Amino acid sequence: MERLQKFLAHAGIASRRTCEELISLGKVKVNGLVVREMGVKVDPEKDRVEVAGKEVHIEEEKCYLVLNKPKGYVTTLRDPQRRPKVADLLEDVKARVYPVGRLDFDTSGLLLMTNDGDITYRLTHPKHEIGKTYQALVKGVPDQDKLKRFQKGLRLADGITAPAKVRLLKKQGSNCLLEITIYEGRNRQIRRMCETIGHPVIDLKRVSMGFLNLDGLEVGKYRSLTRSEVAKLKRLTEKPV
Repeated sequence: MERLQKFLAHAGIASRRTCEELISLGKVKVNGLVVREMGVKVDPEKDRVEVAGKEVHIEEEKCYLVLNKPKGYVTTLRDPQRRPKVADLLEDVKARVYPVGRLDFDTSGLLLMTNDGDITYRLTHPKHEIGKTYQALVKGVPDQDKLKRFQKGLRLADGITAPAKVRLLKKQGSNCLLEITIYEGRNRQIRRMCETIGHPVIDLKRVSMGFLNLDGLEVGKYRSLTRSEVAKLKRLTEKPV
């Protein structure tokens, strides 16, 4: 709750003193009723405020974060099972931000969080083909023929996948670490692709999304994007969808 004149000034209507004059002149309504008193308080999320017949809104400052999500957290902001949520890692962030896409409960790594709905829609639209790169520890070691199937597209229950990039990073005992880049956002896609070639995922981490990566970012921590990074994200999604 905040004083009406402060809310109006914050919304860019005028200076606080001029807003007080507008109130005293009866030009301001709260929930349809004219208000002339200076002590009235409003809740910006619940109350409807009008000046000279026009509704007043405060444009929320856009927030863009990269989070290094740990395993054992759900990407949704609410969970009926009361499991840990990614929002729990952002308790000191004042803006209400939402994940761009999702990471499974048992998948770790890069998660972009923002309150910019337009850029969220554009980044998750297949037309823009924003690459998402994962490191997948898989059971066994797939041969080159199996890896080439990623590039051609794999048939899953919900259709054939778009061509993906894959390379073998290293062997780990009888298993191996793959680097896989996809340009879609299907549910549990990496895990299903690896199961299809007979090498199920043991551990999965997203290491980059477009040009964004996790360099220097500890697990469970986040950082704000720089202005240049935000501008670059917007340029990546300039094509209309």
